[in-house]
Amino acid sequence: MSFHKIAIGLGLAACLVVAAATAGDILNPKMTPEKGTYDEPAGKMGEKVKGAWSQTTIAAAVDQKPLAGKVVTVVGEIIDLSCYTSLGKHGGKHRDCGQKCLKAGQPIGLLAKDGTVYILMEEEHDPRRDGLTSSFRLACIENMAYIMEVTGTMSEVKGIKTIHVRGYVKKS
Repeated sequence: MSFHKIAIGLGLAACLVVAAATAGDILNPKMTPEKGTYDEPAGKMGEKVKGAWSQTTIAAAVDQKPLAGKVVTVVGEIIDLSCYTSLGKHGGKHRDCGQKCLKAGQPIGLLAKDGTVYILMEEEHDPRRDGLTSSFRLACIENMAYIMEVTGTMSEVKGIKTIHVRGYVKKS
C-alpha cells in the first residue's frame, strides 16, 4: 500500500472521529432560539394519545401493520431542515428565513437539546395525504425558532427520526 493511500485512510479516519465526537452537538450554538428554554418551553404542540398510530394510519399500512412507533414528548426548537442541514442556521436571527422556507414547503424539524434532529409531520395518514392538516404547518411557521414541547409518535427508519404529531386535522 502506498504512502498516499495510507495518508488518505488516516485522514478519513480522523474525519470520522471528529464527526462522531460532534454528532450530538447543536450546530452554531450562538444562534439561540427566540422564545422558550429547554426547561420552560414556549408552548406545546400535539395531543397525547394512548395508541401510537391513528386508525387512518393503521388502515393505510401494509397488512394494516404500521412500523414500530411509540408516543413521546420531546422538547426542542422548531427549525426548517433545509437551512439547518445545509447551513447550520437556526435560532431567532434565522426566524424570518425559516418561516419563508416552511411557507415554501421545506421540511419541518425539531432540534433537541442534545443535538438530535427529528423530522416533524402530521400523524393522520389520509388527512395528511389529502391536504387536510395545513394548520400543523401554520403552527410550526408561527413557532419557528421557539423551543416547544412536542408530543407525537416517534419512529425511526435507518437513522431517520420522525415525530408524527396529532391534533391538526381540519374540523369539518
